[in-house]
Amino acid sequence: MKKLLVPALSVMAVTVMSCGGGATKETKDTTAVHADSTAAHTSAAVVDTSAITALSEADKAAGWQLLFNGTSKDGWRGFRNKPTDTWVAENGILHCLGSATDKSDKRGDLITDKEFENFELTADWKLAAQGNSGILYMVTEAFDAPYLSGPEYQIIDDNNFPDKLEDWQKTGANYAMNPPLVAASNPIGQWNTTRIVVNKGHVEHWLNGQKTAEYELWTDEWKKHKEEGKWKDAKGYGMSKKGHIALQDHGSEIWLKNIKIKEL
Repeated sequence: MKKLLVPALSVMAVTVMSCGGGATKETKDTTAVHADSTAAHTSAAVVDTSAITALSEADKAAGWQLLFNGTSKDGWRGFRNKPTDTWVAENGILHCLGSATDKSDKRGDLITDKEFENFELTADWKLAAQGNSGILYMVTEAFDAPYLSGPEYQIIDDNNFPDKLEDWQKTGANYAMNPPLVAASNPIGQWNTTRIVVNKGHVEHWLNGQKTAEYELWTDEWKKHKEEGKWKDAKGYGMSKKGHIALQDHGSEIWLKNIKIKEL
């Protein structure tokens, strides 16, 4: 979840907060857990704590590609080639080092080297308390930030975020467009599984096995929704039919693993 600048479409002004089956299991997650015993959730899905560093033969045959190899940031780079010092590959985990005070230019969103058009993406993640992040798709580098082109699968601490959240800002939403259909995230400190499907304009967001958003890109209804909402001045938002996958560095600590994609 990011802040959107209007009308200049820069990164500073009007506030917009954005913001696998059959795999070979090799590395155990050893990252710290942030407990949150007070959070109320409608789902408590169990997610395997293992991290994969190689795909099974069955996954390969089904067309899956591993986007994160568990040991390095190969296949990823900074948006517009900015530094990515805050992203570290460790123990099978892609870890964004959070800091509420570090606003240096060394922070930045990660994007895939490759671009994707129609695909199914899955990833496991957990978030620090009061954290905020997101997974964006169909991102281009024609604008000042990934969220000015790519729709965002919102990831946030729904229950303890320091600011009041609108429904369309909550986890699993198509940020600032489609509120989540259900509250499906696990308590802070626990792993979650996200699934994003984009197929010829039809988009689905899934969280821990539950559908949280479904919409059709570029329809009259979608255009009307865009023109009446946060993206009315972001002319490039959602307009690309192909683009990068982006992981948002919002200054919060987040861990991701088992990031894989299948082109449709």
